[in-house]
Amino acid sequence: MNPVAPFYELSPETVLDALEAVGFRCDGRVLALNSYENRVYQIGIEDSSPVVAKFYRPNRWSDAAIREEHAFSLELAAQEIPVVAPLDVSGSTLHVHHGFRYAVFPRRGGRWPELGKAEEREWVGRFLGRIHAVGRVRPFFDRMRLSIDTLGRESRRFVLESGFLPGYLEEKYADVTHDLIEEIEARAGDWGGARLTRILGDCHRGNILWTDAGPHFVDLDDCLTGPAVQDLWMLLAGDAREMRGQLADILSGYEQFAPFDRAEIALIEPLRALRMIHYAGWLARRWDDPAFPSAFPWFAGPRYWEEHHRALEEQLGAVRAPPLEL
Repeated sequence: MNPVAPFYELSPETVLDALEAVGFRCDGRVLALNSYENRVYQIGIEDSSPVVAKFYRPNRWSDAAIREEHAFSLELAAQEIPVVAPLDVSGSTLHVHHGFRYAVFPRRGGRWPELGKAEEREWVGRFLGRIHAVGRVRPFFDRMRLSIDTLGRESRRFVLESGFLPGYLEEKYADVTHDLIEEIEARAGDWGGARLTRILGDCHRGNILWTDAGPHFVDLDDCLTGPAVQDLWMLLAGDAREMRGQLADILSGYEQFAPFDRAEIALIEPLRALRMIHYAGWLARRWDDPAFPSAFPWFAGPRYWEEHHRALEEQLGAVRAPPLEL
C-alpha cells in the first residue's frame, strides 16, 4: 500500500471487482460519494437497488476496531434505531480485496437536516437518547477513548512540526493552543467525572440524513467511548440564547429514553476547542493524500492560519466564560 497516496490503486475496476468478489452482480455504475477519510462509492447492482461500499483508510483502525463499529451499528439496528448498518455478506461485514478493507451498506437517501424547528430537534434528541441507552449496555474494547492528549496535544504538536504555519504565527499559535489545552484540562480533565459510554463520536448534521420518516445516522466510523454531550454539542449553532433553546429541545427528546447529566453542559466549549485544534491537525496529517489539497486548497495559505489563530483566541475566551445554562 502506498503510504503517500493510500487509495492510489483503488480504481473503479477494483471497486467493482471487490463487490463481485462477495457475490454482488454489478451493472458497472460507480458513483464516488463525499468522503475524505475513507473512500465511499454507490454501486449499481443488476436487478436490484444500489449499494454503498466503504473502503477504509489503511492503517487507521485495526480489524477489531472496525468489527466493533459494525457490531455497534447492528446492535442499534436490532433495536429498530434508524442507523444504516453494514450488510452481513457470506457471514461477515468486513471484507478484504487487494489489500483494501471494505464494508457494504444498503443505500439510504435523504437530505441534511436544518434542525430549524423544535420538533425536528426533539426528534433527533429521541434518536440520540435511544442510541446512548444502547451504548450504556456494554463497553467498547477496541475503539478509541475521547482524549485531550490525542485530539489536543498530539494535533498541536503535529501542526507545529508540519511547516504549514507562517513564521510570524508560529509563536502565537503555540501560545494560544498551549493556553487552550491548559484551560481544557482544568475545566474538562477526566471529562468532569462524566459517565463514559459508547457514543457516535462525530454527530454533526452531515452524518444525519432526513426523510419523511425522520432522521437516520449514516456513518459510525468515529464511534468511541466518551461523554454523552459529545454527541449533542455539534448540533448547536448561533449565540448563547439560540444554543440554549436548541439544547433544551434536544434534551426534551433525549430524556424520554436516557438520563442526561446537566453537569456535562460545562464540557461543550472545551470539546469545541479540542475539535478546532484537532481539525487543523487532521488536515495537516492527511495533506499527502492527493484528495486533500484539491478539496481544501485554502489550508496551505497564510489567510487560513490567520483566521484559525483568531478563532482559537475567541474560543479561549469561550472556554474561560461561564458555561451555557438551561
